[in-house]
Amino acid sequence: MLNVLIVDDEPLAHEVLAHHCRSEPDIAIAAHCLSAADALAQLQVQRVDLMFLDIRMPMFGGLDLLRGLTKPPLTVIVSAHQEHALDGFELDVVDYLLKPVSADRFATALAKVRRRIAERTGAEAAAPDDLVLKVDRAMRSFRLAEISSFEAEGNFVRVVGDGGSVLATATLKSLLDRLPDDRFAQVHRSFIVNKARVVVQHSDRLRLRDGRTIPIGRSFRDARLLK
Repeated sequence: MLNVLIVDDEPLAHEVLAHHCRSEPDIAIAAHCLSAADALAQLQVQRVDLMFLDIRMPMFGGLDLLRGLTKPPLTVIVSAHQEHALDGFELDVVDYLLKPVSADRFATALAKVRRRIAERTGAEAAAPDDLVLKVDRAMRSFRLAEISSFEAEGNFVRVVGDGGSVLATATLKSLLDRLPDDRFAQVHRSFIVNKARVVVQHSDRLRLRDGRTIPIGRSFRDARLLK
């Protein structure tokens, strides 16, 4: 069952989305919120799998809410204004619906949500030696043994390894929760390294097998990566 939060300052928008949700047997509406502040309060007290989110609301908008969440639920933007679509997709929303939302368009968005859930489930079931990340809106599997480092670049992480480097949609914090800490370590606010790839460690920097030098942040200098 998908717990859904509807966030919009227009009661009519709630009625339309609730009508569409009632046609889906696996959807339960957890709460109706008339502001982003109401939504934030709900997200702190209950599990929400999917959020239908308006952009322009009093006080602060839907995109501001998304930017402030560490682990936002899957989100579908529902707006009367299409000019914010790029901003929404940069925040990894599943879909962007324009009001009024038709039944067909709602069904298409929900299909995307279910595919995203299936991808997440597959990522969680991946072998321990693999890491599944989103690259260019597609899921890609990486062999942990072939990765040298992860480097934060804005809203992305650069994965550097035997096959070169690619940008993935992730944060260093989210990666730390998924990487085995006996094999990977954060050495700087912007870097995670594969311990097996470290060949020289100084107090303020280290050198990897591929020849790159990685800085060691002041708060990470007690870590001993070489055995």
